[in-house]
Amino acid sequence: MTTTFGSDDATAPGGAAAIDGEASAAEGKAAGAGAASAGRLLDRGHRAVTAGIVLVVTLLAFEAMAVGTVMPVTARDLDGLELYAWAFSATFIASVFALVLAGGWCDRSGPAHPLLTGLAVFVAGLAAAGFAPSMWVFVLGRAVQGLGSGLAMVPLYVVVARVYPEPLRPRAFAALSAAWVLPSLLGPAVGGTVAEHAGWRWVFLGLIPLVVPPTVMLVPALRGLRRPSGSAPPPRTARHASRVLAAVTTAAGAAALLYALDHPRWSLLPVAAAAAAGLGFGLLRLMPAGTLRMRRGLPSVVLARGLLAGAFFGTDVFIPLALTSLHGFSPTQAGVVLMGASLGWSAASQYQGRSRRPRAFFAVLGAGFVTAGVVAVTITAQLPGWWTAPAWILGGVGMGLAIGSFSVLLLELSPEDEQGVNSSALQIADTLGSSLVVGAAGAVVTGFGADRLRVGLAVAGAMVAVVAVLGVLACLRLTPSEGNG
Repeated sequence: MTTTFGSDDATAPGGAAAIDGEASAAEGKAAGAGAASAGRLLDRGHRAVTAGIVLVVTLLAFEAMAVGTVMPVTARDLDGLELYAWAFSATFIASVFALVLAGGWCDRSGPAHPLLTGLAVFVAGLAAAGFAPSMWVFVLGRAVQGLGSGLAMVPLYVVVARVYPEPLRPRAFAALSAAWVLPSLLGPAVGGTVAEHAGWRWVFLGLIPLVVPPTVMLVPALRGLRRPSGSAPPPRTARHASRVLAAVTTAAGAAALLYALDHPRWSLLPVAAAAAAGLGFGLLRLMPAGTLRMRRGLPSVVLARGLLAGAFFGTDVFIPLALTSLHGFSPTQAGVVLMGASLGWSAASQYQGRSRRPRAFFAVLGAGFVTAGVVAVTITAQLPGWWTAPAWILGGVGMGLAIGSFSVLLLELSPEDEQGVNSSALQIADTLGSSLVVGAAGAVVTGFGADRLRVGLAVAGAMVAVVAVLGVLACLRLTPSEGNG
């Protein structure tokens, strides 16, 4: 799910509220009046758009959650176990590239064309995977799905910025966050059931007709969303070509680095070094200036999002391994633990979306909860297994508080004609942060081996906790300093 930090709901675009600031009584009444006049997510003016974007995210999320369940069956059926990992890596690589293309496209022409194109490409990927006669074709279909989802996700952020008044944006992003809950809870089970009774192909083919309703809902609203009024479309200059080259090097560098992490041996050290260089070259051109230096304002919003996503998912993916291998949990019992974090995420997201506190407040609070959750899970891995459930609810609550707040802040700190590029940077940080931290933690766990799994998980947990602490530090720099803002 991919944000920036800003002021509270009633602050004008581009403003930044101090975390500890309190509005006067008159300001509170004005904010309340502004929220009331802005309407609701499901009023007549916003109902179709809200339903459309939530359904789009739900479909993308369901496919992402269900595919893991059916992949073992798919790989065996297509005799392609050696390409198992590439069915996931191809989607990741393609989505990083598409996120860059979508950002510039949105800023040049508005969100309509990239969003509708992304949905069409996603459908083509579903069809290619569903009808695949071989594992290579299936991997290609998964790559096309990654292109489609990347092209579709960035425009959704721009749609929120252009359709909803500022007081409604936190609730809109809370709704998008909530759209992941049902797929997270039901996606693996539904995917497994469909694969068992109808065949794995229908996990992909069955989603194709479901893309039609949200598309129909969104088309009327998208017709009026062009590029910012009064601005000419940015030309396809050398800067545009540089961003495309940066997207290629970032995607290729990340893929090569993940491969090296998955196959840790000295002979791949030059590959890892070249991959890191390519990744750095690309990120310096795709991220806001000063992101890697934790510069105040927008750069720290993007960085904090990537760090917290990495910390959360770098812990989340290893919880089932710890519970099943160290504590004898069944996969269903391990799923219940993860379900608690998903529900905590959803509840916290809804709470922050309805609050008029500054967005930076929730970002810092959420980062603190994520850090506490990572540390608690690392400790409870040494205790009876069920202690992990309440520990990881902390992590879910933290993400629910922070993620939507990042999105609102990003839009507030972005000029209207740069909302697409900055939303793209936010989601690239999200994707890369998750993938690289998971890959690094996995390399640590693999290095210690199965007979020292407890030690490996503890070391990986400590490493991820450092990432979370860096996320907290970045959250303390979300508001621009005077003179920059």
